[in-house]
Amino acid sequence: MAQMVRNKHHDGAGPSQRQLRVGELIRRTLSDVLLRGDVHDPDLNRMSITVGEVRTSPDLRVATAYVLPLGGHGAEDALAALRRNKHELRRLVNKGLTLKFSPDLRFAIDETFDRMDDTRRLFSSDAVRRDLDQPD
Repeated sequence: MAQMVRNKHHDGAGPSQRQLRVGELIRRTLSDVLLRGDVHDPDLNRMSITVGEVRTSPDLRVATAYVLPLGGHGAEDALAALRRNKHELRRLVNKGLTLKFSPDLRFAIDETFDRMDDTRRLFSSDAVRRDLDQPD
């Protein structure tokens, strides 16, 4: 029978402190690289891309960066440019990290702002406002 090995400091309910710390370090480093235009791709350097969050796998070998171009326009073009330059981005990000392995970078559109807009729209609907305004 297989026995499950658990980390005594982490119960598996969410990302570990190390995952969060490494994710934030990668986010800041990747943001700086994109801001400075360190990548040798003029198309990517013309874009203003926000890195909202980076989530790492438990073994820290994969880092998914949630990105959004300024104004939200051209998201697919931004993703294509990031994916096209992922090896150079990985090398540049790795310079700022002191990890045993350089994580594989993956990119996805950050939909946080869309979800916030949907939530705002929901709370401003007449039915929800009527329910919220009722006394207990």
